[in-house]
Amino acid sequence: MVESKQQWKAWLYLAPAIVLLLIFTAWPIVNTIRMAFLENYSGLRASGGETFAFGIGNFTRVIQYRRFVSCLKTTILLCVWTVPISTFLALLIAVALNSIKPLQKVLQTIFFLPYVTNSIAIGMVFAAMFNIVGSFYGTENEIIVTAGIINNVIQFFGGKPVNWINSGSTYTANLFVMIVYIVWNALPFKILVLLGGLQSVNKQYYEAAKVDSTPRWRVFSRITVPLLSPMIAYVVITGFIGGFKEYTSIVGIFGETMGPPNDAGRLNTMVGFIYDALSTNSQGRASAAALILFGIILVVTLINMQVSKKRVHY
Repeated sequence: MVESKQQWKAWLYLAPAIVLLLIFTAWPIVNTIRMAFLENYSGLRASGGETFAFGIGNFTRVIQYRRFVSCLKTTILLCVWTVPISTFLALLIAVALNSIKPLQKVLQTIFFLPYVTNSIAIGMVFAAMFNIVGSFYGTENEIIVTAGIINNVIQFFGGKPVNWINSGSTYTANLFVMIVYIVWNALPFKILVLLGGLQSVNKQYYEAAKVDSTPRWRVFSRITVPLLSPMIAYVVITGFIGGFKEYTSIVGIFGETMGPPNDAGRLNTMVGFIYDALSTNSQGRASAAALILFGIILVVTLINMQVSKKRVHY
């Protein structure tokens, strides 16, 4: 009875957070669903008193839009490449860090720095690294390229400069740069999660393996990975969710054009597609695209959770 009488205090403390969640989370979701099913909805025209019929025309227009397939393709490719690579590298680095006692805290801090650095700023640094500064004609009329850091390294080892992100670059080169950047940017959070999981593992498993002279690769595959499977499943699921929402990293490297000057929009993603629709005051189409993206993320998450039920050991 005493506890029930004190519940009003708990609700009072929660009230500010609940009100903010209702205003800035619940209502925008409800409003997005509403606008998605209003035919060709535009906020500007709605403010002028125009009414819109109910239907699924916005979804049809999104799917039929010429850039929709390319945006979806780029988003899926980035997820399929970056999530497995970043998870595997994070696992290896976490195991290595867990084995190093001297300077362990310093190394953890260094690896965590990208996580607290602005994505746009990091993207600009990567753009400078992969950029081709310019070219000019040499004494024998040959073209001499003033390359960025990455191309300088390639030339140092006897290779030829690659046009990574400039005008005339290929889709594969652009995608490679984005994969490198996204993997590097995703490592800190995954390393932190996996390292925390490693430090909570019972050391008796490793001591028993040491007594039996078990090879390190077998310890890694038969002890470390199974015991870390809940954390691995977590970083994979969150990695796919973050990958499908990828946008700022591409803006950081290519700017608002979302691609090289010769093919603006080449690396546009689903989130970029939504922003493009909003910039043209097409809130109905943007809302429909947002719901389609939500549906894709939901399906992928459910598949990951279903797989994790069979593969994860708690």
